[in-house]
Amino acid sequence: MPRAILDESRIHPAVRSVVAGHQSAVVREVEQALAAHAVVVVGMRQNPFPRKARKALDAAGVAHHYLEFGSYFGQWRQRNALKIWCGWPTMPLVFVKGQLVGGADDLVKLIASGELGRLLA
Repeated sequence: MPRAILDESRIHPAVRSVVAGHQSAVVREVEQALAAHAVVVVGMRQNPFPRKARKALDAAGVAHHYLEFGSYFGQWRQRNALKIWCGWPTMPLVFVKGQLVGGADDLVKLIASGELGRLLA
């Protein structure tokens, strides 16, 4: 089932460039990291779940690249743009070979089931 995304035809032409360009630099930064690294964790300071994801990867011996965007009080606009871009509502955003696999709890399940290893093979 595809996720609901407002069709571009329903965005007035006068604001399409605003929508398309919103926080585009931060999206490009993440896309570049996805192209360069097999596992990418996007997180924020003060949130225990990005730490949980990174610790799980470390314990599993899986190299990863970490991008951090502010704390609860800073860079929320960039994090919001990333959430809108990928459709995941919370931090961290965990990607394996460019594919969003969810957050920390989802990653832990992938590791426990052996699926992470299969995705990386």
